[in-house]
Amino acid sequence: MTVSTNFGRAMTLSFALLFSSFGFLNSAHADDREGSSERPVFSANVALTTDYVFRGITQTDEHAAIQGGFDATYKMFYAGVWASNLDFGGDGNGNDIADIEIDIYAGLKHTFGNVEADLGVIYYAYPSAEDAGAELDYIEIKFGLSGQVAERVNLGATVFYSPEYTGETGDVWTYEGTVGFALGTYGRFSPNFSALIGYSDFQDNSASSYTYWNAGVDVGLWDKFTLDLRYWDTDINDTIAEGVADERFVATLSASF
Repeated sequence: MTVSTNFGRAMTLSFALLFSSFGFLNSAHADDREGSSERPVFSANVALTTDYVFRGITQTDEHAAIQGGFDATYKMFYAGVWASNLDFGGDGNGNDIADIEIDIYAGLKHTFGNVEADLGVIYYAYPSAEDAGAELDYIEIKFGLSGQVAERVNLGATVFYSPEYTGETGDVWTYEGTVGFALGTYGRFSPNFSALIGYSDFQDNSASSYTYWNAGVDVGLWDKFTLDLRYWDTDINDTIAEGVADERFVATLSASF
């Protein structure tokens, strides 16, 4: 399987630079979370967002979404479930195509010096979806590396692979690169800038392949709350996917417990 030549070379170079940067990091202490407890750790999260955007495409027809999930970690193992409301429109017979997404995931995380490796699997489910023409449910395998490369700078790179992507669109490889930068502390607030660029490569239909990106700032509020303000866009032609993949600004308020 091959990816688009120019983008493939760019991503290869990006990954090489990322790994080279990691090579210069001093291998300090391992992640304190690993092996520090013999008991599982449980957490929960909830969020309210003005638009549920996944890889640059709105999943709620540019409307608000309520989301939440539960996670469990034990040493290097993790598992969790996450859900959100959806709006995929109607099937022409008065039925909604899909109105809820439930993601179930599990994997392994391990820290090597300052670099964290993440190998996992994600199952995207759309219960009660009117998808007789093309199954919406799908599975992805992911592998990612992330770490601190300077005092305030973090980099990450992740590869996702689905043997049968949503809508039965065949093999899809997705590549993402991220950068995060701590902006300092201002009183009680410590804002962070982050940005992402991704590329979804549809092996069976190269015309569907596209690039997406986002950039924004998040800031912690009242201990457990976080406000994220983010700009999204893609290179998808608006005449092909009118109104679902164009530029947009998204605000999300989340809480973790």
